[in-house]
Amino acid sequence: CSPEDPGFNLSGFDLVIGEAKNLGPVSGPNRQRDLCTFCTISLDQEEVFRTKVFDKSVSPFYGEDFYFEIPRPFQCLSFYVYAKIVFQRELSVGKVSIRKDDLCKYSGKEHWFSLHPVDPNSEVQGKVHLEMRLNEVITENGSVGQHLVVRIIECQGLPLISGQNCDPYATVSLVGPARSDQKKTKVKKKTSNPHFEETFFFEVTRSSSYSKKSNFQVEEEDIEKLEIKVDLWNNENLAQDVFLGETRVPVKILRNDHIHKAWYLLQPKGNGSKSKSDDLGSLRLKLTYIEDTVLPSACYTPLCNLLLKSPDVKPISASAAHILGDICRERYEAVLPMVRLLLHHNRFVPFVSAVAALELDNTQEANTIFRGNSLATRCIDDMMKIVGKNYLAVTLKPVIDEICESNKTCEIDPIKLKEGDNVEVNKENLQGYVQKVFSSITQSSSSCPPLMCDVFRSLRHLACKRFPADPHVQYSAVSSFVFLRFFAVAVLSPHSFQLRSHHPDPEISRTLTLISKTIQTLGSWGSLSKKLSSFKETYMYDFFKSFQEEKCIEKVKKFLDEISSNVSKESSGLEDAVVLKEGEVQKRGQGRKRLGKKNFKKRWLRVTNRELSYHKHKGKEALCIINVKNIQAVEKLDESAFNRKNMFQVVHSEKPLYVQAGNCVEASEWLEVLGQVSRCNEGRLATFHPSNYTSGAWQCCRSQSNNAPGCKPCTSVVVANLQLDIDCDRETERIFSLLSSNDTKLQNMEDACASMAVYQGPQREQEDYSKFTIQEPKETFQTLKQLRNGIIMQKHFKYLEHSKWKMIRYLVSAFPILISYMISSTSMCNSCTITFIACRF
Repeated sequence: CSPEDPGFNLSGFDLVIGEAKNLGPVSGPNRQRDLCTFCTISLDQEEVFRTKVFDKSVSPFYGEDFYFEIPRPFQCLSFYVYAKIVFQRELSVGKVSIRKDDLCKYSGKEHWFSLHPVDPNSEVQGKVHLEMRLNEVITENGSVGQHLVVRIIECQGLPLISGQNCDPYATVSLVGPARSDQKKTKVKKKTSNPHFEETFFFEVTRSSSYSKKSNFQVEEEDIEKLEIKVDLWNNENLAQDVFLGETRVPVKILRNDHIHKAWYLLQPKGNGSKSKSDDLGSLRLKLTYIEDTVLPSACYTPLCNLLLKSPDVKPISASAAHILGDICRERYEAVLPMVRLLLHHNRFVPFVSAVAALELDNTQEANTIFRGNSLATRCIDDMMKIVGKNYLAVTLKPVIDEICESNKTCEIDPIKLKEGDNVEVNKENLQGYVQKVFSSITQSSSSCPPLMCDVFRSLRHLACKRFPADPHVQYSAVSSFVFLRFFAVAVLSPHSFQLRSHHPDPEISRTLTLISKTIQTLGSWGSLSKKLSSFKETYMYDFFKSFQEEKCIEKVKKFLDEISSNVSKESSGLEDAVVLKEGEVQKRGQGRKRLGKKNFKKRWLRVTNRELSYHKHKGKEALCIINVKNIQAVEKLDESAFNRKNMFQVVHSEKPLYVQAGNCVEASEWLEVLGQVSRCNEGRLATFHPSNYTSGAWQCCRSQSNNAPGCKPCTSVVVANLQLDIDCDRETERIFSLLSSNDTKLQNMEDACASMAVYQGPQREQEDYSKFTIQEPKETFQTLKQLRNGIIMQKHFKYLEHSKWKMIRYLVSAFPILISYMISSTSMCNSCTITFIACRF
């Protein structure tokens, strides 16, 4: 964000679709017995995600979570429950719709929502731009009447019809108690944002002598009962036209406003369905709507610098980063923005080493090392999820895919065995899976990211220094993270680590649970030299006997030595082909053959850190391969180019590759991944054509040369580590929001420091500040003062309008002495003083 801009909004969703209950009714015979359901998520009417199909239950447990950035404006977030009946037909069961303005009511908490009917006449989105005015006219007989002039200018955001742009037209009606005049616009082809620019005239009042030939009588006072009704339709030619939405505007609005021009949101027909929905069931959802108002970078510089100095502060507990973790101890997600910020500026390793040393000082026994939910463990957890994403994909994804697709029974608990299960066969299946996962992990040291190795090396050194007499602590310090908190958790929940698109079925989930438990035990067994007698379950005791002969202890120790050794090595993680994204898209034919048609076909698109390729189907040989080093630009394509939404182009040494994503979220993700993987290419273009070349000219700039330079600047891509795509301003904004919302705790911590050392006042009871880590009260007090002063100033910046914001910025830079004097000489807080100065100026 440039210093001249007031800031911009970035928003995202963290959604958990829990379960449904008492679903129904669905039309058709035996509907309860055959009810196989799934749930979809839509922004307005555009589907962006769907769960897997849950078999034959009226109370299914979906248990799926989704996080995505919101790439465009929206009006409504909707959840639809569908049932798959015979021949794979999808019938709607019901929906939950939440308007954007109401999301704050439900954010961060679980709620049960009643399902409502899915009525086609209520499925509307978009808005219409209207202009209305009243004109006085003199008729042929000299009387004075009024004409209503209605100009329908344009519409925006109309829904897709069968995944494609619609063919919209509008009907404009003047409706009253005794009349209904209707007129119609022309049909606009293949667009969701039609520009009509059509004007219609309606007679509103006329003299009674002039109305002899008319079948209605309108007196002037009846204007209170007249309204303009605008209906949007999709032209279906041979089929019945589809209703897209309506809006009604009373004519009396023109009594106070001679010319009225405004945007109107389209509404359902008759304000939507009013039928009861109690019998359709309900859906349990947890919604977290995140909206960050990001200010110019200069606003975050003081807070960012204060946080980045944290590793150098002695003691570390007096640093700004440690204070943030201390006051937000119960909020696990609070540490993530701080970790991302430190990672981006290469300050993470010294910080986490300092907080780990502080934790070890308070650890009394070696066998409890790094087992709690401390600041150090939370920081390292988040770091591994960010930095180790590709490492997990290379190491575990092939094995996880095999486990989920082969679906062999692996239950070995006698209590949970089903009739007909053979426990010996199950044990053999489970052992085969565990051996594959274990071998993949212990042979993956060369792919371990260097940053993770640096952290593990530091932990190992600190653990040996704290417990020099324990020979196993150097291994347990590392295995407690890499096995227990990284690999075992990823095996247990592959969806959370982007290893699978959906949560596994209950039977597969049980298999992954057994594998995860085994991997945890093998990791800690090798590092702590546990004995078989320590296992609680008898069936696990019998199962683990077979692993002693494989010398697992030596393999685990060798692996831990390799990822935490002092030997400097280059990671091969990015040298291997790592799949960054893949999925089904619509691709336009490139016309490689002289007679080949340039139509759109479904293709499986796949991008790795090496190449972009598309295939006829998933798993088939590539039809085309583009080296990522040859990509010159990745940009959005204008909707008008092919009359399709969510299109982007990959410009390379040959003809551009035109691709249509399934929805706006998918398109945004493709653009981000392809932009990042090609960001450092030498041949990147500075400009591009946002439309296509057809009929001998570029449709955007009308240039006739196929090789003409682009007419629009390319999107700048931030040069950053591919694994660490971090927006520092946004992360600092989130930290500011956390500190601001916990200002009371900051004040309490500041008072505790003052009571202990600064003012030498009456000492408080120990529990008054036992919730905080205060090793050095004076140093902590100074950091808190800087934090709270910065929060007060920034809080004021954040909520000012653009003009006021620019004025305050000017005052702060031009008159710092005046502001400092007024703050120190009055009893007003910083925010009130600045507001007072702004008002006076």
